[in-house]
Amino acid sequence: MCAEWPDQVSNGRRWSAWRLRSIRDHIRTIVDFPHEGILFRDVTTLFADPRGFRMAIDQLLHPWAGSRIDKVVGLEARGFILGGAVAHQLSVGFVPIRKKGKLPGPTIAEHYTLEYGEAVVEIHDDALQPGEKVLIVDDLLATGGTCAAGIRLVERLGAEVVGCAFVVDLPDLGGHALLDRMGMNVHTLCAFDGQ
Repeated sequence: MCAEWPDQVSNGRRWSAWRLRSIRDHIRTIVDFPHEGILFRDVTTLFADPRGFRMAIDQLLHPWAGSRIDKVVGLEARGFILGGAVAHQLSVGFVPIRKKGKLPGPTIAEHYTLEYGEAVVEIHDDALQPGEKVLIVDDLLATGGTCAAGIRLVERLGAEVVGCAFVVDLPDLGGHALLDRMGMNVHTLCAFDGQ
């Protein structure tokens, strides 16, 4: 279940009708993308709606209200959009985790497995300081492989992941369970079961 925009910001009939929509209602499904048989959950439609985007950012922040967060880490690529906005709201720095070869300067890398192969993500070797508290943000939690690799990178730099926040959870793909087993505090705004 996805929460709705708070009543206290309602400003008339048009807004009242709009707020009945949930985060899930803003996410477009593209059939057979990027491959046949895949239902792609496209959050760009959420980003394009200013109220929907604001609602998502507010809800991503909510569980960590009052918590110490020193940096927000965003996972490539839609995690940059969400993570940057979350970092702005928290008045903290933003750190990207990118695919191999995309960051200039010295980096550390982490390998992880995909359904058919392997991938590598990197972070600048000076992006985080030991003891910093980090929130990891991305658009979608599927198998959890990218986020798990991101967690390992953050921990290798001596920082601590206080939580992981996602707009969409695909629980049947096991990512939420994987991050739970890693001891992570995971927050998602909506789920698409069975897909």
